[in-house]
Amino acid sequence: MAALFVFEVHTPHRLFYSGSVQAIVLTLLDGEAAIYANHSHFTAPVVPCLLKIKDKEGAWKTAFSSDGILEVTSHKTVLVTDTAEWPEEIDQERAKISKECAEETLKEAGLLKFEAETAATALKRAEMRLRARESEKTGI
Repeated sequence: MAALFVFEVHTPHRLFYSGSVQAIVLTLLDGEAAIYANHSHFTAPVVPCLLKIKDKEGAWKTAFSSDGILEVTSHKTVLVTDTAEWPEEIDQERAKISKECAEETLKEAGLLKFEAETAATALKRAEMRLRARESEKTGI
């Protein structure tokens, strides 16, 4: 049996996940990271991504996570994020509309840097939500 560690995901509205896990995979500012038991301690920003959780039985679960902070310590790993959603909680039509709006905004000429960054972040969130919904169908 693989070594386990405690993992929690907190949002402003709820405790999204809490349990012993074998591993998690998520995306930090500088790329994808996999965390296992006894990982070295660190704190890092998380970008909108698919959050993959390998539970204590070895089954992978996929969810959407927006921007947040991950803290890995010896006694537990905690993700504090603006939003976390299981695939079945995601409104696919709303995510599609958000994606289209962000793409249209990015096409506009004369955007200020802030507007472009905001639209790019909205696009990334929408794309990750849609990928999370798709993972529910494919099991990946």
